[in-house]
Amino acid sequence: MALRLYDSATREVRDFTPLQPGKASLYVCGLTVQSEPHVGHVRSGVNFDVLQRWLRASGYETTFIRNVTDIDDKILAKSADQGRPWYNLGYEMHRELDTAYASLNVARPTYEPLATGHIPEIIALIEELIAKGHAYAAEDGSADVYFDVRSWPAYGELSGQKVDDMEAAADATPQEIAQRKRDPRDFALWKGRKVSEPETASWPSPWGLGRPGWHIECSAMAGKYLGPAFDFHGGGLDLRFPHHENEQAQSRAAGRPFASYWLHNAWITTSGEKMSKSLGNSLVIPEVLKKVRGIELRYYLVAAHYRSHVEFSFEALGEAAAGFQRIEGFLERAASVVGEIPSDGVACADFVNAMDDDLGTPAAVAALHEVVREGNKLLADGDSPALRGVAASVRAMLDILGLDPADPAWGPASGDDEKLTGALDVLVRGVLDERAEARAAKDWARADAMRDRLKDAGIEIEDTPEGPKWSVN
Repeated sequence: MALRLYDSATREVRDFTPLQPGKASLYVCGLTVQSEPHVGHVRSGVNFDVLQRWLRASGYETTFIRNVTDIDDKILAKSADQGRPWYNLGYEMHRELDTAYASLNVARPTYEPLATGHIPEIIALIEELIAKGHAYAAEDGSADVYFDVRSWPAYGELSGQKVDDMEAAADATPQEIAQRKRDPRDFALWKGRKVSEPETASWPSPWGLGRPGWHIECSAMAGKYLGPAFDFHGGGLDLRFPHHENEQAQSRAAGRPFASYWLHNAWITTSGEKMSKSLGNSLVIPEVLKKVRGIELRYYLVAAHYRSHVEFSFEALGEAAAGFQRIEGFLERAASVVGEIPSDGVACADFVNAMDDDLGTPAAVAALHEVVREGNKLLADGDSPALRGVAASVRAMLDILGLDPADPAWGPASGDDEKLTGALDVLVRGVLDERAEARAAKDWARADAMRDRLKDAGIEIEDTPEGPKWSVN
């Protein structure tokens, strides 16, 4: 079965036919670094990380570009409110984003360009659009430059809208619209510097000091690193309009074919509303990771299909964590029987078919659990080639999903951690030995009390045919 993905542009699932055989090119709109990333933000990072992992596992040489928007109206406004330079806010929030991605094992892209590092490419693209009659500089000396949506008949095709039904672009005041724009829907390619804005937030251009509009940044960066035509463009569903609509229009108006497929991940909601700072319902990553491990949060995000909306709750997150712990438990028990589990296993056919079917991670995770169940049955017979094969297959599937507990990205134990774990093991084993003596004497009350004491300390006990196993909950 060939890889098939839902293309938001054609609104159908399509076979993936790469522009270059054996290669795949992917551009994903990263975050605007204005605030700490929350669960809703990192979902896109996790979803497209799974895509790049699957492309590579499928044999494609993959180039993955994910940008960072580090200059924007919101960054300027928030930095002014906080009384610090805009670039200081952007730098700090970029570091927070890197930390959040690392905590969920989101692999780094091939390159992560910054908008502020591509001003020459942005200006060159704007000049192309002006020369082709698709953009114009405002006549009031403001240095603003706008894309003329009426000049591009296909404008609205990505989101399925007609120009006359659209609202005015939200990048200018009503007075500025009246003074500078030919049509209220025309969107900014270059924003002339306002007196209220810091001088550091502007660059020289043929039209005057200013900074790029949001949409032109991605077109310029995608073109620089992937060329005029590339395979996939991805991002959150909320970006389809106006951001991606505008990207496609300005790129194709400049003569660039741009993306062959458009992929959009759905939202994470809380109380039925999109998770966002404005709603006050965001859950920043460090706070969530106080309740579950990063690998468990990633499992929660991966287990849902990328195009399905997820209603976030800590109850559901806890259930997902318990589900992942069952997989981990199998690997730990298998390792105690066969030794080190090979990392060169083969994913089962049901898993492969699910992933090829529009990244069907729910079915892929179900297939993974089915293999784990088979493995648990094999454990009773001790070491065997079948058990080794099953365990290796589980590791292979987990690796594709970015969930292999043995991946060093999840943090190898330091020497001190190993010493602490060893000391804790001695103490827990002492309690378990006493519990075994109580059970042998049929003193069930004492045995249960010891188990409860360990549970109160956050240590879970699982009785297995090979003896009791413990883990930190």
